[in-house]
Parts: sequence; C-alpha cells; structure tokens
Amino acid sequence: MIKEERALEQPYDHTTKKLVIFGLDDMAEVVKFMFERDSDYQVAAFTVDRAFKTQDRFCGLPVCDFETVEQIYPPEEYEMFLAVGYSHVNRVREAKFHEAKKKGYRLAKYISSHATCFISLDDIGENTFIFEDNTIQPFVQIGDNVILWSGNHVGHHARIGSHVFITSHVVLSGRTSVGDRSFIGVNATVNDHIQIAERCVIGSGALITKDTEPDSVYKNERTRRSPRKGHELGYFSGKAGKGQPEETDGI
Repeated sequence: MIKEERALEQPYDHTTKKLVIFGLDDMAEVVKFMFERDSDYQVAAFTVDRAFKTQDRFCGLPVCDFETVEQIYPPEEYEMFLAVGYSHVNRVREAKFHEAKKKGYRLAKYISSHATCFISLDDIGENTFIFEDNTIQPFVQIGDNVILWSGNHVGHHARIGSHVFITSHVVLSGRTSVGDRSFIGVNATVNDHIQIAERCVIGSGALITKDTEPDSVYKNERTRRSPRKGHELGYFSGKAGKGQPEETDGI
C-alpha cells in the first residue's frame, strides 16, 4: 500500500530534527553515517528490543530499550528511523513500522544528494531510504518503509509498494509495479509493465518478463564452475598469438 498512514499529514517538515535509530548492526551504522553527513538530522541514540540489547553504547551513542524508548526520547522531540533488514520477507520491518507509529513517532525519510531523483521527500513514504547513485525517473510512486540500496534504476511511472527492500543495481523498467513486502536481489531486471506481486522474492540476477504470483520465489541459476582450469584458456593466460583465435570456447 502506497504511503499507507500519511493521508492526513501536512507536507514534510525539512527543519532540523533529532533522530533515534532502531538497530545495532552494520545497516544502523551506515544509516547513521548517511543521516549525519547528508541531511539535517542529528542522531541522538539507538534503540533495540530489550531481548536483543547486548550493549549500552553503539557508535559512541547510548542504546535504550525499544519498549520504553518514548519515555527517554519522546516522539514530540525526536523522530525515528528503523534500520531493519528483510528477514521473513520484510515481515519484521513491517511489524516494527507499525509499533513505532503506535508509539507516536514520525519516521524519518532520506534521499541521498548523490542520487538522481525527479521526485522529492514529499513524494515518498515514511522510513524510506534512497541511497546514492539511484536513478528515480519522473512520476514514480514509492510507499512507506522502502529501502533502495545503491545504484538502482527505477523507470518512469513505476510504483513501489510499502515495506519493500531493493538491493543494488536492480532495473525496474517503466510502469512496473512492486507489491508490498517484496524483496529484489542484486542485478535483477524487471521488464516494462510487469507486476511484481506481494511478498515475492526476486533472486540476484533474475530476469522477470511476466507478472509474478504472490508469495513466490523467482531465482536465476547460479554460475557453474567450469571443469577447465584458468591456465588452459589461451586468451586469459596470454598464450593466444596474433591472429590466433581466443581459446574461450567450451569454458
């Protein structure tokens, strides 16, 4: 669902805000770096579920229990960003999104200044994070809680639902649609006008040329190991002389 909880909100407030990040892993550390280097946000603390809290400080900042975070960092003064991965086909990310909203937090959004975007922060959902080198063409719709890691192409009039995780170097051609809670792996390609259904997993390097079915997994075959050795290939070993064929057949 596009921008599912924002129908009555005012245009996005671009003034400086203090931020609490949910998460204690590499993604949380990267998100902190991006917000502090490339936005008006200042990260104040991290939070995580009490059962998974293994340290009191992370990246030099305090870590508090998510169960009581609003008592220490009230939502009237702080925003939150959920640095949560795609486990269980984004179900965990969706659940935390709703929990944070129930606590009253506004969830921060980010578009890298190094992305080529023909949309603005006002056009994307809460807790959506667009990394560097993404190309977002005009008339694209992006819902809540979406991650677009580095280097993707999102074609004109494409629609990305909510709670979606798109890795890197993915091509979504014009007028494609990605259903809620779907995951798309590195270097996958989706042809124009194709509909990715809800809760789909599109594996790395997959080529999608037809509409997908909900709750389905689409994968490309892994690269196989050739029985030939590298030194047997004249082209790669430098043995091929001038005018001789490159010995790459039968790899």
